[in-house]
Amino acid sequence: MVDRLLRVEGDVAETCFTVRADNFFLDDDGLLAETGVMEHIAQSASAYAGWRARQRGAQTAPLGFIGEVKKYRCHRRPAVGEELQTTITLLTEFDGILVIGAETRVADDVVAETQMKVAMEE
Repeated sequence: MVDRLLRVEGDVAETCFTVRADNFFLDDDGLLAETGVMEHIAQSASAYAGWRARQRGAQTAPLGFIGEVKKYRCHRRPAVGEELQTTITLLTEFDGILVIGAETRVADDVVAETQMKVAMEE
């Protein structure tokens, strides 16, 4: 659920994703469920981790698993056709675990924010 990795600058990455009508996480009103927003954030973190691995010479991106979601706030749920832009910030890393902060926006509106621990399989 990431269309593109837009940029990476140091410990910060930005992705985008347009909500489509065939998305698995849509409800009957055409809104993306909170679990869908979380999945997009997790896949954004994974895209960043894959980019980092490639920069270090890896041939394939590592698998990542959500270990913990903390301080999750959903301010509103995105609708079909809206483009999510998510900023991932690497807060810390230890023993293959990334701790990231994330903020997801639609245009200028903050849609969701959270912190996640993502365990990377090596």
